[in-house]
Amino acid sequence: MAKLEQLINELCPNGVEYRTLNTICNVYDGTHQTPQYTDSGIKFASVENIADLYATEKYISVSDYEKYKIKPQRNDLLMTRIGSIGVCTVIESDEPLAYYVSLALLRPDNSILNSRYLKYAIESLHCRKELRKRTLVNAVPIKINMGDIGKITLPVPPLPVQSEIVRILDNFTELTTELTAKLTTELTARKTQYEYYRNELLGEESNRTITIKTIGEVSTYRRGSFPQPYGNAEWYDGEGAMPFVQVADIGEDMRLVSDTKRKISKIAQPKSVFAPKGSIIISLQGSIGRIAVTQYDAYIDRTVAIFNNISNELLPRYFVYQLQRVFAEKEKTARGSTIKTITKEEFTAFPIAIPSIEEQERIVAILDRFDTLYNDISERLPTEIEARQKQYEYYRDKLLTFEPAK
Repeated sequence: MAKLEQLINELCPNGVEYRTLNTICNVYDGTHQTPQYTDSGIKFASVENIADLYATEKYISVSDYEKYKIKPQRNDLLMTRIGSIGVCTVIESDEPLAYYVSLALLRPDNSILNSRYLKYAIESLHCRKELRKRTLVNAVPIKINMGDIGKITLPVPPLPVQSEIVRILDNFTELTTELTAKLTTELTARKTQYEYYRNELLGEESNRTITIKTIGEVSTYRRGSFPQPYGNAEWYDGEGAMPFVQVADIGEDMRLVSDTKRKISKIAQPKSVFAPKGSIIISLQGSIGRIAVTQYDAYIDRTVAIFNNISNELLPRYFVYQLQRVFAEKEKTARGSTIKTITKEEFTAFPIAIPSIEEQERIVAILDRFDTLYNDISERLPTEIEARQKQYEYYRDKLLTFEPAK
């Protein structure tokens, strides 16, 4: 930071000039026509590819690409202008790339403007406000017209100042990426370790004295339900509404999300299936085998089942871990293409190993420790990423705020 302050004091002691984008940068838009896609050729990018332009799986023919009057080149920027607005990526490759009208092509005058500085500037608080002022918020989806992009203002300090800002922000981004990668690697390792010990402790092949029984022999279950038709507004929300659990509400940590996407109304509740706090539930359609011990009272959808009458041979928590293991191994038996399902006959025939209660207690204690460790990392990862992102945005906006030239 000291070097940056020195450069600012030396090169712009009287402040920094703010200029409209169209005086230092050409702005172009992509094709307005949905192209005829091909199996290979020139990669075709749109809004959803902004994070990694060349990862797109869409292509157009070379002959169609030749019709482009303005073709992206190294050091150009592509910026989202429809739906999501103002997210930028600098083109750092010479590989040809076609782009849709949802993206704007920015070609800065590099004798005045560093391309990466322009990216950071556009994504800063000042330029986000500038873009927001010109955004057509009543359009569906929201958008900014091409002619209005060039009207935004941004600070344009001397190139050495721009380069130093880019260096600082690039380093910050790199450190955040490294931290995320380390936490993700640790999370993957802990999950692998957990799954290994779960399968070892719960498997049928061991020196322990165990009994093998099927899920159907040690429990019963009931699928949830919901009154028809689904779209009837009276079935949702209102006074006395309760959480309504669907497959997407069951997390990977064997818990429900803190707030279900839907709430079932008081009128609809008698027509559904109640799952009191502490119930063991499982998804049997879509993402099958998602298991949770409910941490609040709720009602459940027909794609979810609740277990009743679990045998006293089993500790409930041990049963939960067995269900998790069995579905990890047996999920391939599910049928269906887009939405997987599993029949009652297949499900109830799944075998589980039942050792003594004392052994179950020991196994549960071990797996609970692994579960706690895994979930701690799982919770820490998004929290850490969010904190780093906020820190990055704070310093980016601070670095890109200048006193206007006098």
